[in-house]
Amino acid sequence: MSDLTKLLWLQSGGCGGCSMSLFGAESPDLLTTLRAAGIELLWHPSLSEASGRDVLDLLQSILDGDTRLDILCLEGSVIQGPNGSGAFHRLAGSDRPMRDWLYDLCQVARHVVAVGNCAAYGGITAAGGNPSEACGLQYDEQRPGGLLGAEFVDRTGLPVVNVAGCPTHPNWVTDTLTQLAAGEMERGHLDVFERPRSYTDHLVHHGCPRNEYYEYKASAEKPSDLGCMMEHMGCLGTQAHADCNTRLWNGSGSCLRGGYPCINCTAPDFHEPGHAFARTPKVAGIPVGLPTDMPKAWFVALSALAKAATPNRLKNNALIDHIQIPPNIHGDKKRE
Repeated sequence: MSDLTKLLWLQSGGCGGCSMSLFGAESPDLLTTLRAAGIELLWHPSLSEASGRDVLDLLQSILDGDTRLDILCLEGSVIQGPNGSGAFHRLAGSDRPMRDWLYDLCQVARHVVAVGNCAAYGGITAAGGNPSEACGLQYDEQRPGGLLGAEFVDRTGLPVVNVAGCPTHPNWVTDTLTQLAAGEMERGHLDVFERPRSYTDHLVHHGCPRNEYYEYKASAEKPSDLGCMMEHMGCLGTQAHADCNTRLWNGSGSCLRGGYPCINCTAPDFHEPGHAFARTPKVAGIPVGLPTDMPKAWFVALSALAKAATPNRLKNNALIDHIQIPPNIHGDKKRE
């Protein structure tokens, strides 16, 4: 029997965006990473040639115990509708609800990984009236339960590992798979929503290129402005648990570097904030969503002091799309 870790990747109610992100893994690339970790990819809908009856035979072989399954990854939410039947999403060629296949496979997998916010908590697919009755593998938004129930644990005692994000960073996924393959993932490595702490012990705010504007509350007012997007434009980087601005996409990218506010896509309920993503709700002029760990009174006091001390350079540059006034250079007598 092969010592390689056997990985099966399935997709359900989602857009495939987490796979698209994963394929952009670099230094090293995805396939090199899997080989180095000793992971054998049994099947992936975009990377594998097998389809139709061959895939159904593989799944049945796993359920029969003839093929070992070490890691089951699901991308996309579990579709339970209509009326709890799961019939909205049947696995092609089987005439059987996908959620039933998923439930049975989770019982025999050594580890279960929910890749992306949809698989973890329901995500965008569960937004609004949720006519498809979408949910996550072990959560329904913030509530434990989902398809498998709150008490589910895998064969090693771990719950579903929720690699949340929309989409996930490729390295969040490969780091998690590598840890599982090496037998180094423990319950203490997961946070309160069962997300890997390797990335959720950080805030998107860490490493944000707009931090100087944030410190002085020099705020952007429209999408092209350089200023901090927290006060007016809905940025939740000070609350969002992820390392997006220190572990960049494609070597240099993040939402904030692209000029868009952080919408906290690793959170269970990010998809229904109750307001437009790019608008900050306020009460008496104070943003409703304050930075993590900061009491409201402190924020109000510090904001007032910061605004009073804001250099003209930041006040000016915050409201335009390019740096118009550069920082002073010590020794430049003309500007000092």
